[in-house]
Amino acid sequence: MLTILTTFHILAALAIIALVLLQQGKGADAGAAFGAGGSGTVFGARGAASFLTRTTAALAVVFFLTSLGLAWLASQQVERRSVVERTEAPAESGPIPASTSDVPAAVSDVPASDVPKGTSSDN
Repeated sequence: MLTILTTFHILAALAIIALVLLQQGKGADAGAAFGAGGSGTVFGARGAASFLTRTTAALAVVFFLTSLGLAWLASQQVERRSVVERTEAPAESGPIPASTSDVPAAVSDVPASDVPKGTSSDN
């Protein structure tokens, strides 16, 4: 359900972008007064603007409805736990014993024969 709703949401957004870019602004009517009057040949003089604006409005409604649907689905999937509950280790594992092999040896524990020549262990 989430995938279908997300797909419709993305398609509606892309269609709105395309339709807004296709529409003429208010300043386009000034060009028709100077001889560029061939702009309304397919839908009529005013038909293209009303068709595009109605389609854009319908897609905007679809976009808002899919936005609300996605928000509702996201709120239903929230698992309400505290931060402490999410980061706690399982109780049955018990304490981890410290192994001596992981602890580096102290400088005083190193025999004098293992210290490289030219260095002093008395720093």
